[in-house]
Amino acid sequence: MRSVVSFLVAASVLSPLAAIAEVQPHRAEYTLRLGAAANAPRIGTAVHDLTQDCAGWHLKRDIKTEIALTTSWKMSLASKLDSEETRNAFRYGLAQTQNGTTRDVKGKIQRQGGEKGGELKADIVFGTNPPAQFVLPPPTLLPMAAISHLIERLAAKAASFPALMFDPEVIGDVFLVEVTEQDRATLRGARPADKPVTLPPGKSWPVFMNFSRGRNQDTKPIFSVTALVFDNGVLDRLTVETGLLSVTADLASLEMRKAPVCPRS
Repeated sequence: MRSVVSFLVAASVLSPLAAIAEVQPHRAEYTLRLGAAANAPRIGTAVHDLTQDCAGWHLKRDIKTEIALTTSWKMSLASKLDSEETRNAFRYGLAQTQNGTTRDVKGKIQRQGGEKGGELKADIVFGTNPPAQFVLPPPTLLPMAAISHLIERLAAKAASFPALMFDPEVIGDVFLVEVTEQDRATLRGARPADKPVTLPPGKSWPVFMNFSRGRNQDTKPIFSVTALVFDNGVLDRLTVETGLLSVTADLASLEMRKAPVCPRS
């Protein structure tokens, strides 16, 4: 489950809401395939539905897959995330199902002392287990703030950089993400079976990202992601390599939305 759903963690990758980068609300649908070959078999879909109001961001992500590695071994996976993020807090509910068995997770990340406070405290409940409570490293970014940070650093022509981000879907903890801008010629091309999607205007960057556990300072990557990142937060041409399998995601449809007009504080 975690190896498959991690591809859209890149959309939560990597400065708070007032950062220079302007992430735009949007709804993106993706086609998932097993492997990077042009004729790779389709294994599912993913929907990334991001809205914004003057209080912050609301993200719903719905991933459904069915993988048949052999004629007798099949795995059905689903993941649903519903989250809200403000400058100082991130709340989420997550339901992940594998072959009919569902695991529910509820979490809250809160910055202590408001905007001028320091540490972030996590309070996460995995199913019926007692709450897991821990402190995140001071530089940890919340998911939507992390996207702004990624774009801001790329726009500033940073060839490579690290970032710490909280991930609710794969490990329920902090990832260390090491980002490197790639040559555009290395980007995986469109598949012949894909219908053309009108991509957003503006600048984009092909990137390579290694994900490892950040809170325990474990530098061994869990998985890597390549993607095309647009300056409004849209991602395309994702490829996740876990060492055991490769999962790819390509835009199937895209709806851009207007950001709210909010009074200045």
